[in-house]
Amino acid sequence: MVKTFHVFTLLLVAIAMALSLAHALEFPGKLRLSRDAYIEVQSIYYPGFTLGGMVGDAGGLLALAILTWLLRDAGSAFWWLIAAFALLAAMNLVYWVLIHPVNGFWLRDTDLGKFGGSFFSIPLGDDQRSWTRLRDIWEYSHLARAVLAMGSFLATAIALTA
Repeated sequence: MVKTFHVFTLLLVAIAMALSLAHALEFPGKLRLSRDAYIEVQSIYYPGFTLGGMVGDAGGLLALAILTWLLRDAGSAFWWLIAAFALLAAMNLVYWVLIHPVNGFWLRDTDLGKFGGSFFSIPLGDDQRSWTRLRDIWEYSHLARAVLAMGSFLATAIALTA
């Protein structure tokens, strides 16, 4: 049963990794977009990536926490799971601190409904940063998330064989 849950956890972490890798792979092309094209493209990610993030990011963290507790006496597997959890938690921290406020900027003129509007309502304040500065924060933060997610995925996979 624990092995099955471990594989399920690996799947959740893989979802988180897939979403962040998708953003990272877009990086070179998106840097060539004009301001208007870039802002238009940013609105296509909701709700797909938001829902996927709930499954992969939040689900992966919860599953890793449970699995780590279940394997607390499993020697090296336990420590690999601690590393996997820490990396996935760091990936989520990057989202909430750097990306989420910028998402609110990109989506400020988009009708997201009641839930979506509330979710993306974190304002940037009166900061008048240029759109390229916000783009760079968004894009480079997603590159960091991809690296952290790959690390979490690998640590979770190694724990499965430890």
